[in-house]
Amino acid sequence: MITPLDIENKKFSKQVLNGYSVEEVDDFLDELTAAYEKIYKEATENRGKTEQLTNDLSRYQSIETTLQNTLLMAQSTADDVKKTAQKQADSIIAEAQLQAKEALKNVENEIVLKQKELDDLQKKFDIYKAKMESLLISQLELLKDISKDDD
Repeated sequence: MITPLDIENKKFSKQVLNGYSVEEVDDFLDELTAAYEKIYKEATENRGKTEQLTNDLSRYQSIETTLQNTLLMAQSTADDVKKTAQKQADSIIAEAQLQAKEALKNVENEIVLKQKELDDLQKKFDIYKAKMESLLISQLELLKDISKDDD
């Protein structure tokens, strides 16, 4: 690319006849140099800005990729935690149901044992009552016999 300095330092050969006015050419080249210098500086600045923006874009794309990966990892972790919590809840419920069944079975067994014990006590009471009735009857008979003897 031609620089403004190249334009400024450009020298033309002079022709004796029918040549250009040196002063007009120099004035035009000065104007052209100033305009080209301005455009050249803007182009240089724009290249720098474009490069900076390209670097920023790459950096932001990298950050976006990292954030997307982090988000996916967080979602995966949340799903794993949820599954683990559900498994633990199911396990706790199953264990509680098993313990409840065992407790119910123990209570039912205890009821059966207490009922048997009650039946045994009832039988013993009936036997005791029968013995007492028999004893009382024999005592009554004895008293009757004694009373007959006294009369």
